[in-house]
Amino acid sequence: MADRSPVLRIITSAARESLKPLGLAQRGRSRLWIDDHGWWLGVVEFTPPRISGSGLYVGAMWLWHDVDHLAFHVDAVRIGSELFRTEEQFTPLALDLSRQAAANVTALREKFPALPDVARYLTSRPVRRGYFWDSFDSGIAAALTGDPDAARDHFEQVLREDALAPWMVEAQEKTRELHAIAADHDAVTAWVTRAVDSCRSKLRLDPVPLAIKGALASAAGRSRPGRTSGA
Repeated sequence: MADRSPVLRIITSAARESLKPLGLAQRGRSRLWIDDHGWWLGVVEFTPPRISGSGLYVGAMWLWHDVDHLAFHVDAVRIGSELFRTEEQFTPLALDLSRQAAANVTALREKFPALPDVARYLTSRPVRRGYFWDSFDSGIAAALTGDPDAARDHFEQVLREDALAPWMVEAQEKTRELHAIAADHDAVTAWVTRAVDSCRSKLRLDPVPLAIKGALASAAGRSRPGRTSGA
């Protein structure tokens, strides 16, 4: 059923003021806003509480997961619910939530400006037993940035987990594929490119040709020493 309360209207108005200038796009008429970076998304959700009002959830999603729904693979912030009582009372609360959302979107952009920054973040996290996707994401990032030994180590952690659900079995099948090609950078890049393209299609996002290759090229450009004049 459509949200006919004034809450969504107030939240949308506040988000347009704070998030639209940053380039984020609203998902239809929902409480979700997307910061699209081609191969990853910043995701903002003005979470509905059990009663009228809103909270806030901001995080990053890696599109190599190839799923048909938005997800939070890295959390930036969770803020508890602000309750709606009247429009006059709730409007400034919604504006504050939207400004906090904008600040956290900016923080995510600064944290993950390029693929090597993502790889450093993912691979430097302590191993958390039972956090299945941590090692999966770390392995992909390491393989993409040319560290096949680290990639295989992370993939092996995924494969050591007990597959207690069908989705885990499927994820381990993907992990075995990636483990086998970890040293072949072109093959890993092609695998991730297919996954990202497929995920974007499932999420009904516009195609971004060569999203991963563009990220890798940008990373290579950043690491290349500058030429001296007259070279």
